[in-house]
Amino acid sequence: MSTRIIAVANQKGGVGKTTTSINLGTALAAAGRKVLLIDFDPQGNASTGLGIPPSERDLTSYDVVIDGAEIRAACKETVIPRLHIIPGDENLSGVETKLSDDPRRSYRFKDAMDAYRDAAANGECDEYDFVLIDCPPSLSSLTINAMTGCDAVLVPLQCEFFAMEGLSQLLRTVEVVRGALNAELEIQGIVLTMYDKRQAQSAQVEADVRSFFGSKVYETVIPRNVRLSEAPGFGKPALLYDHKCSGSEAYIKLASEVIQRERERA
Repeated sequence: MSTRIIAVANQKGGVGKTTTSINLGTALAAAGRKVLLIDFDPQGNASTGLGIPPSERDLTSYDVVIDGAEIRAACKETVIPRLHIIPGDENLSGVETKLSDDPRRSYRFKDAMDAYRDAAANGECDEYDFVLIDCPPSLSSLTINAMTGCDAVLVPLQCEFFAMEGLSQLLRTVEVVRGALNAELEIQGIVLTMYDKRQAQSAQVEADVRSFFGSKVYETVIPRNVRLSEAPGFGKPALLYDHKCSGSEAYIKLASEVIQRERERA
């Protein structure tokens, strides 16, 4: 399987994008896949959550998008075997301004990924099975860059009543990008997050989303789980912090679904 690039995106904050990026990446690596996580969020939470302190973020995704730094030069190992990261930091908040006059502003990340794919094809660097992009909580230049340079979008969707509103806006953006910038862009899937089985609202949102989007919604549902929210404070994915908690088990199942969908697509 050639490298699959998946943007983890939703313009709403607090829906579990970073938690999904970190733990899905960890679960895919645990399943034997080589994974690169790219932190596109100015808050750099995915980097912190994988134990990369600001002092060790020499090259970041900002350098890749703005200065043309090579993907392979910016990669860092993490505590997880087979999982690497390109860190993010607060400089990413200046990307919009920096790229405002660039006619190829939406293609900066794609150009970097194309160069990486060429280098991997020539045996000059490791080839990743999956590249996951933790997008910022906005439909900014960074998110557009991610969608232009990726193969598919994975959408974490919080189980709350306003979730569908935000999802509609995101899907419209996907259609615009598909029409103007990346004709191959797909929806890899929608994952329901922060599911609380004690609340009728969670069950109602799940029913609505499954009714509307059918097989695009993963069978796996990510529960609201204290261990998931505690883990980043220790610089670890939940799968290392407590691999038996319900959140960790859910991300292991989600990784299996992602792998299976990729097999079926191939």
